[in-house]
Amino acid sequence: MRILAFLLVLVLVVVAYIRLAPTNAARWHKLPDMAEPGDTSEEGGFLSVRRITAPADEVLKAVEQRALATPRTRLIKGSVDEGMMTFQSRSLVMGFPDHTTVTVQGDLLVIYGRLRFGRSDLGVNRARIAGWLETLGPLTEPL
Repeated sequence: MRILAFLLVLVLVVVAYIRLAPTNAARWHKLPDMAEPGDTSEEGGFLSVRRITAPADEVLKAVEQRALATPRTRLIKGSVDEGMMTFQSRSLVMGFPDHTTVTVQGDLLVIYGRLRFGRSDLGVNRARIAGWLETLGPLTEPL
């Protein structure tokens, strides 16, 4: 019985840490080097680059609206006016935070999503970014 109680307390401590750990927004408000339009998967993350077909501020406003309409997602750093935004999205049950940074560089929209804890996001960042890109429609060129 003590082992079960200990395990329950341990799980509660881990869940509390995941949900309550402070976020260093500056740490996540960065992008990797990228070159051309395309998609790149990495351990715990996903990078998507698309050529835009509308003014940068219009594309960023559309991304911001779509991101903030995503459940459990909030802006943690940046703005459309700054030209770069970082969002935090949390999973429903455990509250795992993922961070997604968006910017326009020249005529390229760059969206980079990655997890904070663990090694695998089980494709969640890729699916989220694909959903955001789908709603952008004619503002970006398909691959």
